[in-house]
Amino acid sequence: MDKPITGIDHALLGVRDLEAARLSFGHLGFTLSPRGRHIGWGTANYCAMFRDSYIELLGIVEPAQFTNDLDTFLEAGEGLLGLAFATDDADAAARDLRARGIGVDGPKGLRRKLELPDGDVEPAFRTVHPERAATAGISAFVCQHLTPGLVWREEWLDHANGARGIDSVCAVVADPGAAALAYGQLCGEDAVSAGGAMVEVDTGGGRLRLCASGDRARLFPGVARVPDRAPPCLLGLRLAVADLGRTAGYFYTAGVPFTRDGERLLRLAPGCAHGAILEFVQGA
Repeated sequence: MDKPITGIDHALLGVRDLEAARLSFGHLGFTLSPRGRHIGWGTANYCAMFRDSYIELLGIVEPAQFTNDLDTFLEAGEGLLGLAFATDDADAAARDLRARGIGVDGPKGLRRKLELPDGDVEPAFRTVHPERAATAGISAFVCQHLTPGLVWREEWLDHANGARGIDSVCAVVADPGAAALAYGQLCGEDAVSAGGAMVEVDTGGGRLRLCASGDRARLFPGVARVPDRAPPCLLGLRLAVADLGRTAGYFYTAGVPFTRDGERLLRLAPGCAHGAILEFVQGA
C-alpha cells in the first residue's frame, strides 16, 4: 500500500461519568450516537460522528472488568487519552509498518455492542498498535472499520454547532525534533514540517500539531490555563466548520463561553469539554 495510515480516524476522550459527558457534549451542540459497550471489557462510549472521523467519549461502566488502563488515566483527571489513525487494510498496514522498521502488535479484532432503539448491533474493527516510540510516546493505534455502515449514519452526522470533522489534534511531546523523525518514519518524511518549536504532521486526513511542554501556550494562544499533564499528552482538538458565524451563534444562544481568535477560529473556555480544549476553525 502507498501509506499505512490514511488519516485520523478518531480521538478518544476519557471521562469519569459517561452519562454526564453525554449530556454536556449534547449541550455543546454535538449529536451523539447511541451508547456502545466494548464486548468483554468494562468500558462504554458515546461518539460524535463526522463524515470521515469522530470523537469517542470513553468511560468505565463495569470497574471490575478490563478497562485498558482507563482507570489509571483518569486518576490524573479527564482529557484526551489516545488517537486512532485510519487505514483501509489493517493487515497491509501492519506489514508496511514492519517494513519501515516499526514494531507493531496485531492486527487484533475488536467488537462493541451498539445499543440501537430497534435492537443491538455489533460494529467490528481490526486494530494495529505501533510501538510507542513510533508515535513519540502518544497513545495511538491504527484502525480499520469492518462494518462502517453500522457507525456512520446520516442522522448522526448533523451537529447543531456545525462541526464537520477533525481538522487537527494538538499535543505536547518530550522532544519535538525526535517526534519529527518518528512521524517521518510512520507517515513519510514528506508529511512532516517543522517551524520553530512546532512540528506538524499531515496524516492524509487531519493534522497533528506538536510542541514541547514549555511551548504548549503556542498551541493555544490566549488561553490562561492550558492543561498541565506531563508529556507526552494530547491537549486539544480543532474541528472544521463551514460557517463559524453559525457556530458562534449556537454557543452564544446555548450559554457556552467561548473566545474568538481572529475571523477564522473560536475556542471554548477550558473546562467545557471534560479536560480537552476544543477549537472550531472556518473553511472546511
